[in-house]
Amino acid sequence: MRVEERFLNYISYWTTSKEDGEAVPSTERQLVLAKALTNELRELGLQKVTLTEHGYVYGLLPATPGLESKKSVGFISHMDTAPDFSGKDIKAQIIPDYDGTDILLKGSGTYLKTDDFPSLKALKGRTLITTDGTTLLGADDKAGIAEIMTATEQLIASDVPHGNIWIGFTPDEEVGRGANFFDLDYFQADFAYTVDGDYEGEVAYENFNAASAVFSIRGVNVHPGEAKGIMVNAAAIACEIQSLLPVEETPAHTEGREGFFHLTDMQGEVASASLSYIIRDHDKTLFEQRLNRLKNLEREMNEKYGDGTVTLVIHNSYSNMLEIIEKNAYVVDIAKKAIQSAGLEPVSRPVRGGTDGARLSFMGLPCPNLGTGGYGFHGPYEHISVEAMNTVVNILQEIAAVTASM
Repeated sequence: MRVEERFLNYISYWTTSKEDGEAVPSTERQLVLAKALTNELRELGLQKVTLTEHGYVYGLLPATPGLESKKSVGFISHMDTAPDFSGKDIKAQIIPDYDGTDILLKGSGTYLKTDDFPSLKALKGRTLITTDGTTLLGADDKAGIAEIMTATEQLIASDVPHGNIWIGFTPDEEVGRGANFFDLDYFQADFAYTVDGDYEGEVAYENFNAASAVFSIRGVNVHPGEAKGIMVNAAAIACEIQSLLPVEETPAHTEGREGFFHLTDMQGEVASASLSYIIRDHDKTLFEQRLNRLKNLEREMNEKYGDGTVTLVIHNSYSNMLEIIEKNAYVVDIAKKAIQSAGLEPVSRPVRGGTDGARLSFMGLPCPNLGTGGYGFHGPYEHISVEAMNTVVNILQEIAAVTASM
């Protein structure tokens, strides 16, 4: 089956995850795709295929006879789509021989513009797949799934020698829980790659250190006519806390390795209020300084308005995988050699986000991130080319071949 056929099939499954709660999977609908992928792996002839109670799918493509002692590699992608935008009833637009100009998204009447996405111009002449503007596309990360499945099928049909290859599909990556129940006792790879980035020649091994933070503010509400010396306005304190954080250190003003404080949600009235943030920085020391800054704000507000007025809760999300990958540089070298064999120049850029691979690396499985060929993730401007997906299929097979030759 062609990679684009698989991709169009997978995006027909509604797999949006949900941020609320701690259950994995966060939505039962993810299990529908998980069951379909389990069946497909079995039909391809893989061994040790299983679907866990938490929605993780595993399978093993056994080594070519005589290569069982070679290092085993894993390929991993996630099944969920982001809750930022609708992933239900996706209507893809297929544009053969794309002409390099702005694209009308016929469902919404909006345009996918080259000014907003300069990388579009490099896709001229390719077969492009976009949304119709009413949903996201799901290339993040069903393109990765389609590429892994297609590469596996082609390896089975070819005479390319390879060691053991483990396949893993995870739920809930988009809400930060994709590695929560990943079973490394079962998934016996020596190293792995998440296939979850953009440019098809990318191998990424730097990501943010990340945490979430919530300020809960307790106010005192009385009639404003007799409020002097009594009222504590929780909503006003919330505004004050936000005003004390640097405006220039937000996502809208930072790039590359620059970190930020990102206010994602606020609610408030006189009696109570809350502020929700995500905190990011590539540098571990600067990251800790950001967290300490929030802790100092909690202390200062309580000194000003009374003990217990402000409560701060911080949850660490993931760490920069660079410190693990630096000790296992061979995993990057293998990917770069495979990318070059596919005719591309490898690119490594700091990821302004995180992947399952970041957490898996700290769990003992070195796991950089590879590109899928998709762009504009998490919204109606998501797009990908068929040619890019085919290139990634080739890169995955090259990784298998390079690993077998070591």
